[in-house]
Amino acid sequence: MVSLKRDKPRGMLHSGETRAGLVHARYWPSPDLATFVEHYWTVEWNLATPLRRETLPHPVVHVVLEGIEATVAGPATQRFTTTLAGNGRVFGIKFHPGGFRPFIDGPVSAYADRTVALREVFGPAAQDLSLRALAHPQHEATIAVLEAFLRERNARADAAAASMTAIARRIADDRGITRIEQLVRESGLGLRTLQRQFRDYVGVHPKWVIQRYRLHEALARIDDAAVCDWAALASDLGYADQAHLIRDFKKLIGRTPADYAKAQSRAAPEDARSHD
Repeated sequence: MVSLKRDKPRGMLHSGETRAGLVHARYWPSPDLATFVEHYWTVEWNLATPLRRETLPHPVVHVVLEGIEATVAGPATQRFTTTLAGNGRVFGIKFHPGGFRPFIDGPVSAYADRTVALREVFGPAAQDLSLRALAHPQHEATIAVLEAFLRERNARADAAAASMTAIARRIADDRGITRIEQLVRESGLGLRTLQRQFRDYVGVHPKWVIQRYRLHEALARIDDAAVCDWAALASDLGYADQAHLIRDFKKLIGRTPADYAKAQSRAAPEDARSHD
């Protein structure tokens, strides 16, 4: 029996609009796959008019199923934008940072900012996965198909994979991590080794992961508390000054923190079932 994941997602850029006919949900993986998979997610919609959705992606790999297509979406360094129209359904697997590496032969960096067909990664076994999984209207049955597929890959996590997942989680959870030198000291790895293993297992540079999670934290604080002391926020997140925070925020979010906060203050609360 699958279990619904209820913690608040991070990285969602709220459109300022809620809409009937839109359902998002996330589910925990089975214990034997939890080393690799963070959660499964689904988005289902039946909309009278199109709806734009944006996210600031995590440093992870997703397997995405829609229609007859199954794809591998590598770590994305830019914000993700999609428009939902009419009716449809998407189901996905969100791997932990480093969690996809045991399933493939090469580095995850080969998939950074790329989306490729799942069959190109796993061969004929992946050919009809989307059709088989999405043939079931019940989420639990879809997840059962996906988990059977993952188990058949016989992935085995190694020590480096576990280490990279733990370090990435530390960055996400500890806002005091603002410099790569802190990770070097805490992990006991040399700088070059840490950088190499991050590219291999996570797909991106550790400095980039720190920067991305700082922006996730900025978004969360704005969403939760309508932050207006940008200098204090910049200091809390390890920026040299307010200008650097505003520059990074605008580059990825598309607007300044103040403009984003104003939009949020006018927006209705987001559906709690949103996925990340």
